[in-house]
Amino acid sequence: MTYSEELLPGTQRALLHRIATAQAEGRTPSVVAAVQRQGRIVWSGSRSCVDGHAPDADTQFRIGSLTKTFTAVLVLRLRDEGLLDLDDPLEKHLPGTGVGGVTVLQLLAHSAGLGAESPAPWWERTPGTLRPELADVLGEQTRMHPPGRRHHYSNPGYTLLGALIEAVRGASWADVLQREILEPLGMSRTSTQPQAPHAGGWAVHPWADALLPEPPEDLGLMAPAGQLWSTAADLLRFASFLSEGDDRVLGAASVAEMRVPSAPSESGDWQGGYGLGLQLVRQDGRTLVGHTGSLPGFLAALWLSTEDDVAAVVLANATSGLFVGTVAADLVGIVAEAEPRIPEPWRPLPEVDAELLALTGPWYWGTRANILRLTADRGLELQVLQGSGRGARFVAQPDGTWIGLDGYYAGETLRIVKAADGSVTHLDLGSFVFTREPYDPASVVPGGVDPEGWRGLGA
Repeated sequence: MTYSEELLPGTQRALLHRIATAQAEGRTPSVVAAVQRQGRIVWSGSRSCVDGHAPDADTQFRIGSLTKTFTAVLVLRLRDEGLLDLDDPLEKHLPGTGVGGVTVLQLLAHSAGLGAESPAPWWERTPGTLRPELADVLGEQTRMHPPGRRHHYSNPGYTLLGALIEAVRGASWADVLQREILEPLGMSRTSTQPQAPHAGGWAVHPWADALLPEPPEDLGLMAPAGQLWSTAADLLRFASFLSEGDDRVLGAASVAEMRVPSAPSESGDWQGGYGLGLQLVRQDGRTLVGHTGSLPGFLAALWLSTEDDVAAVVLANATSGLFVGTVAADLVGIVAEAEPRIPEPWRPLPEVDAELLALTGPWYWGTRANILRLTADRGLELQVLQGSGRGARFVAQPDGTWIGLDGYYAGETLRIVKAADGSVTHLDLGSFVFTREPYDPASVVPGGVDPEGWRGLGA
């Protein structure tokens, strides 16, 4: 059976209905949305209050804090080039800020304890020329919380990251962004200033159907936190990159690192988190990664489900009223549930390593039964046989050990322990001994095994 890349008519209508309802109920001048599946745009749609003037996937909107994800990618590039370490204090590369003890990682994850906003006047609605120096962005009360203790969203924190990029690269944030992300990914409709065709930003009166134009301010030093303009089509190109990586920009492993929670969640918030420049949410049993954004006159959201290989972008030109993050998540859900991803055909390994094959099958941690499997990429995967537990995938190391990639054993070392004759006696995983039989007396079980062995209740 051939799989069609096109969405079914019923799915397309459900998507259109969702954004039409959002535009009407959110009282938004216009909204444009697009959905991508398996790296290809499969649907786009829009609604507008002006007949004949609906935007399309090539119309620019301001994307606000979605800009932060681009800034984070530039910082990760510096790390991958060996120009900095994420655990470096900011002071090492950008001295004199007054907050130099916080680390690059803490800034990326919004756990540096810095203030959420710059000092008055409201930075999003005033020219960036009012804040010509970093001290003007940070203000006098730079620390709201102890660094590393909690997630506290900070726009000034990403201003510092932009300044860090400029200091290390010796070029402006905008020029580095253009050269290192936008050009390689073919994002020709993403820019720091609006380029036609673009939407105008509007405020909608909360209690009347009336409009007020919003000023499109240049944010100056705050640009790395929210300056960019983009289109639905360009942002879906970026979503493909966030899913698979691109060696011209950032490899798959580093992009995957961005998607891992890196900061403590807010108290009571167990449905969301923050990675490195990426927001993470759980909705309807689905994990979504991406970012939302807002500036006066504009709302934006990009969500990606890597498991479903579906991404959605929603852009609107209103200051408030429309919950674009919810709408974008709903669009992902509509496609993923109506037309579930068709798995690739199962295929056997091209060749089998007999030594690895011999390791597969049941292993016991005490009395807990586990299964060790050989994966298609020549990795190993440990799974609990019943219920939930400490499963993980492992990748081989040059010294013959294996390193956990995820789950409880992420970063832990798995060692294959052999006897003098070369036979495998047990597995050592982070000091836990896994044996072929429950408490195998022939293996090295910590604490030993009672010599009388297993017995019944009456023994």
